[in-house]
Amino acid sequence: MPIGAVTRGTTGTNRLRRVDRWIGTLPALRQTADPLVVDLGYGASGVTAFELQARLATVRPDVHVTGLEIEPGRVATARAQLAEVRAGRTSFDPAARVDFAVGGFEVPLPGGAARRAAVIRAFNVLRQYDESEVAAAWALMVSRLQPGGVLVEGTCNEVGRVASWVAVQHGGPVSFTVSLRLAGLEHPSVVAERLPKALIHHNVPGEPIHRFLADLDRFWQHNAALGTYGPVQRWVATVAAMEGSGWPVRTLARRRRLGELTVPWEAVAPL
Repeated sequence: MPIGAVTRGTTGTNRLRRVDRWIGTLPALRQTADPLVVDLGYGASGVTAFELQARLATVRPDVHVTGLEIEPGRVATARAQLAEVRAGRTSFDPAARVDFAVGGFEVPLPGGAARRAAVIRAFNVLRQYDESEVAAAWALMVSRLQPGGVLVEGTCNEVGRVASWVAVQHGGPVSFTVSLRLAGLEHPSVVAERLPKALIHHNVPGEPIHRFLADLDRFWQHNAALGTYGPVQRWVATVAAMEGSGWPVRTLARRRRLGELTVPWEAVAPL
């Protein structure tokens, strides 16, 4: 019996590109002997699983993606899409290693109970649950990871330009990442509306995540003059200012240019 609840199931082409390219950098994917990745709760269309496989195949050509949905009708739709892919009637590779199954937080996988995932991506799923349910869902999904594997759980807006996520491993959450489309960005705190469920209700004065977003806005404004040279330069300076003010930034220079900012989980964890 799948564990979880049927949620709205909204999805969209190219919506998860930001988190996908971040997953492609993970040692959990690059170094594993079994590059099995799960797209958990992919929604009404299987397109995000096909996109995930195509993006990750650039760094792990042998990656296999399993899409899991709790609603059987959505699995039937995705399997019909897979048949179109196999027939060569789409832009996706007919040989792509992708399959679909009914499942929830228990993460059933091809190969049976003994197999584990290198990465589980659960996006725009837990935001529709109560915060009290998050820890148990994390624990159940993490129990289905390989040693060193990563659960990537988060939220993005409808077109994928504003996103944030938590990386969770066997010892618990390890990092928090913000990823923003910089062109036209007014305030980085726009991500407040798309925080993971574990954080979204804690964006109030006195909480670390509130201070994090306030500092991000403050340094973005302080570096407004650099907008003359483009939003990327402004963002890079903003992240550097965050680091200089004491935030333990974990984002490499080349990824800062993509609108990313990662800090350890303990820096923003609810009090």
